Amino acid sequence: MKKFFQYVIEPIQLPHWILDLMTALPRIACGAALAFSFGSDKFGMPWTPSHRNLDLFEVVYWFPQDVAAFGGIFAMFPIFFAWMGAFSEAIGGLMLIVGLKTRFAGFLIMCTMLVAIFLQKGGQGLWNVLPALGFLWVSIYTIALGSGRFGLDQLITNQFFKS
Repeated sequence: MKKFFQYVIEPIQLPHWILDLMTALPRIACGAALAFSFGSDKFGMPWTPSHRNLDLFEVVYWFPQDVAAFGGIFAMFPIFFAWMGAFSEAIGGLMLIVGLKTRFAGFLIMCTMLVAIFLQKGGQGLWNVLPALGFLWVSIYTIALGSGRFGLDQLITNQFFKS
């Protein structure tokens, strides 16, 4: 079991620190965008500009209604999937920022972005799909590489698995 956790947590270090920095910057920027804009909007934060003219019910329940419109299993459990999408974007974004459990966070974000691409934005043209595609690309390389040397995963690996 220890080997499995080591495999999931231990990041791949690239040959030079500058390469790790170049992969950390988009990870951190996308994590911040997901956590503080895209994800927080889905939790129904009333102070966001897009929610100023809505009452509290509309602010809190717009996202489950959007998810239910996808049909299928999403229509059966819209609140669960809405909270999972908001969690993966907000909390997963925070995890990407600090480099904690980045492969797990990347997997959650990848699943959410695939749903967004094919069910929410599908058919609206490439321009509307680009934000979700960008987050998908970052999540894929994060799953492959982990946090690199600039993240908490590296500190955890050095502390618990290298001794």
